[in-house]
Amino acid sequence: MAKSMTKGEIITHLAKKTKTTKKVAGEFLDELVKLSYKEAKKDFVIPGLGKLTVAQRKQRMGRNPATGQTMVIPAKKVLKFKISKAAKDGALK
Repeated sequence: MAKSMTKGEIITHLAKKTKTTKKVAGEFLDELVKLSYKEAKKDFVIPGLGKLTVAQRKQRMGRNPATGQTMVIPAKKVLKFKISKAAKDGALK
């Protein structure tokens, strides 16, 4: 299985493609991540890639794998990312 790109490799690639410095590419990437977290409450869409949303998980019953004892898993908010159809079609080629 191929190794995933590191943040540094992504920044280097973006800098080369956009003909900017690594510093500018890094600031752009950091700002995109901050913006996506901030706007996820209202759904954050990256066209051609997917949608980031906040979902509410309900309280549910679980089991401690070490002891086998049943326990209550509390409700919580989670981030979910749904891949767009265009990204699925493009990634499978």
